Amino acid sequence: MDSTPDPIDVIWTEHPVPYFRYTLLSDYPQLTHAVFTRHGGTSHPPYDSLNTSYDVGDLPGHVTANLAIIRDLFGAEEIVTMKQVHGTGIAVVRTSNERDRAGTPSADAFITDVPGLAVLVKQADCQGVILFDPKRSVLSIVHCGWRGSVANILSQVVAQMKGEFGCEGCDLLACIGPSLGPCCAEFVDHKLFPESFQESRVNATHFDLKAVSRRQLLNVGLRQENIQISDICTRCRTDLFYSYRGEGKTGRFGTVAMLRQGGMRHANDH
Repeated sequence: MDSTPDPIDVIWTEHPVPYFRYTLLSDYPQLTHAVFTRHGGTSHPPYDSLNTSYDVGDLPGHVTANLAIIRDLFGAEEIVTMKQVHGTGIAVVRTSNERDRAGTPSADAFITDVPGLAVLVKQADCQGVILFDPKRSVLSIVHCGWRGSVANILSQVVAQMKGEFGCEGCDLLACIGPSLGPCCAEFVDHKLFPESFQESRVNATHFDLKAVSRRQLLNVGLRQENIQISDICTRCRTDLFYSYRGEGKTGRFGTVAMLRQGGMRHANDH
């Protein structure tokens, strides 16, 4: 397995389970995060091996074991997943209402200020976006596919972070993870996208959806230097990540973030 770091200097480690970390977020002791690969779990092909989704045909026991691996690595009290529907639903859990939360929310974004609550986004080409306000210790994690890009879910999440937690765009840090790159993001029907997406069209049929997300974040007040984007394309790197476009029947890798309560046992912490 190629362990070459992403050119944007995310941190790669292989102990005890392979994952990437963002340099932009790694200096904040109140946050822990990881972008997991497809390796280090219990699932059998075609879901091999750290599949995080119950909804793709994998054995439920394998998925439960994989989520337990991630939860234990984070030292989390709980790991929360969403029923991702490619919409704009946003689940909010605050310290004042965390006991009222029940079940798996149907949403594509999660905002919280609760420490010890690890939130996971499931991916196989869509973007997993981490938004973090270090001043107010507020965290959001977003599942953003092309439908989410069209609906501008990122701006809606930022607006809710501002409205409910008093966050300011200039304070927010954003990391956009491995996902479908402009090399493989082919959309023949341009009518799927608004006119503004033409700025991010790289040829007749391909779009840079990560650039779309960057522009949407800049438009709601984030600073250019506070946005970090992985240029890893999941379809090109099925040795590392699941890709629905590249594989069809496959698993989902996890992007996870948690406000720290004890912290994650990173390999380079020892």
